[in-house]
Amino acid sequence: MIERRSFDSLGGANHGWLDAKHHFSFADYRDAQRVNWGALRVWNDDTIAPQTGFPPHGHADMEIITYVREGAITHEDSLGNRGRTEAGDVQVMSAGSGVRHSEYNLESTTTRIFQIWILPDRQGDKPSWGAKPFPKDDRSGKFVTLASGMDGDGDALPIRANARVLGATIKAGESLDYGFDHADRYGYLVLAKGSASVNGVALSSRDGAAIHGETTIRITATEDTEIVLVDAPALN
Repeated sequence: MIERRSFDSLGGANHGWLDAKHHFSFADYRDAQRVNWGALRVWNDDTIAPQTGFPPHGHADMEIITYVREGAITHEDSLGNRGRTEAGDVQVMSAGSGVRHSEYNLESTTTRIFQIWILPDRQGDKPSWGAKPFPKDDRSGKFVTLASGMDGDGDALPIRANARVLGATIKAGESLDYGFDHADRYGYLVLAKGSASVNGVALSSRDGAAIHGETTIRITATEDTEIVLVDAPALN
């Protein structure tokens, strides 16, 4: 089963400095049919104005992955971490027993991010943060694992969930396959840009595809396309 979730169908709110679109129920957006997808709880498509951002706030027991699409995001937290993550790169915060952090666009241009929350396999661990560059040229025509808690993904940023976050770029007219270990895995794929079909289901830029019961998907690009994919387990 592959269900297209068009960008136009997403919930969200425009706060002026922040234009937020929500693939799943979040903040004031409520949709009983879009609460989570397996252990994937949140996928926000955020556009952040220059010199603005999220002031300090708290999280606990959540794996929070930030994929920067354009611009850069600057992170600071109660653990003493501070870092700037640029377009194409990724940061991960394992909130664990609790952490406070802020995220600001300190740039002179707009920043666009995907922020993805995945429910952890365990709770109460010590919180942590990390970031890593992932050059887009290294993802041309293939998936690169950006963040993962699955065996064999040692080059990725670690998360505390039996899940992985992957990125790829596909040139117009080319195809790329991804195989799930089991048909009971939950996949969620979003086009950061471009257009493509997933097992024949057509997607446009910033559309989502909710995938379940599939062991293999084939993504065929109709124009140069940038993809982010989450492969998540069922809820415990």
